[in-house]
Amino acid sequence: MDTASLALQMSYGLPLFKLFLVKEGASPDIPLRVRIGAPEDVLDFIRPLFHAAEEHFITLHLNARNEVTGVHEVSHGTLSSSLVHPREVYKAAFIANSHSLMVCHNHPSGARLSPSQEDLATTTNLIEAGVILGVSLLDHIIVGGPDRRDWYSIREHYPELWL
Repeated sequence: MDTASLALQMSYGLPLFKLFLVKEGASPDIPLRVRIGAPEDVLDFIRPLFHAAEEHFITLHLNARNEVTGVHEVSHGTLSSSLVHPREVYKAAFIANSHSLMVCHNHPSGARLSPSQEDLATTTNLIEAGVILGVSLLDHIIVGGPDRRDWYSIREHYPELWL
């Protein structure tokens, strides 16, 4: 602990915080450092979302070479929604020293595989936050659909959000 931190803690009784990144293990089925060059490249990482009974919102963390360095579950919701805020999305990105992110969520009810107005608003908020914070949002992928194998890239269908 440096002298200034110790002085502040002692003078004001403030708690000191330490941030840690805890690696919880890697899946033996997925090779490390897979490069993401297209939206469909994330599908192996998010395959469990295709079968989830509730909505999940996750982030894939990428380094400067667009290689996946980790995954974080931001929200685990209900059958039809999950709560997502840029604060929770980018908190993990900072701790993991991410260069950029891909975000993904599922439609567990088998609803049509297109973004809701809330999905588009969330994507817009995350893009804007990423610009300010210096961690780019590359795409927002939705999976599920009627046959539980479909996926949808918001960036491919709404590129104007990234302008």
